[in-house]
Amino acid sequence: MNLQNLSTGKKPTRIQREKTGKILDAALDVFSRFGFRGATLDQIADQAGLSKPNLLYYYNSKEDLHNELLAQLMDKWLEPLEKIDPIGSPIDEICSYVCRKLELARDFPRESRLFANEIIQGAPRIADSLTGPLKTLVDEKAALISAWAKAGRIADVDPYHLIFSIWSTTQHYADFDTQIRSVMEDNYASRFEGAENYLSHMFRSTLAI
Repeated sequence: MNLQNLSTGKKPTRIQREKTGKILDAALDVFSRFGFRGATLDQIADQAGLSKPNLLYYYNSKEDLHNELLAQLMDKWLEPLEKIDPIGSPIDEICSYVCRKLELARDFPRESRLFANEIIQGAPRIADSLTGPLKTLVDEKAALISAWAKAGRIADVDPYHLIFSIWSTTQHYADFDTQIRSVMEDNYASRFEGAENYLSHMFRSTLAI
């Protein structure tokens, strides 16, 4: 980020905060549609209603914008998994996680596609986050799921593949929205309600003893 008054230790003004918010929102829209490689600063500036020189006053490069969006995204992406409670009912906790992931797909589809595009490209900008905070959290929750299975509280499932299947079935509703819209047509508006009912039933059946 290239705010001149930040270099003097001053806080950004209201106008500067509004401009950076508008730029980040435009960048999220462009990156989620075209990916990092396909996006350009001209597209982002046009989407934000700014000139390219004005955009470059706030951000030095496309990389700076993309990195800031990804940094904001990681906390949001880890939060639903963090909320799985070791002292809760195992099946309820896991199915609540499924619902939280569906809510992310519903409420933050652009962020989901931004993340998916980064992963497809080999995660060059978030590799440290994947092998650091994400892996640490997944290992922790996988150990918890294994402990529940060993205690006879849920079926004996591979915890990692269980988590992967939750990711794939929930994020599908954001990342492949165009396909879902084409197939569901008149039922498209109720897709998340239907998905929640179906996935809850599927995972409860999978986990039941």
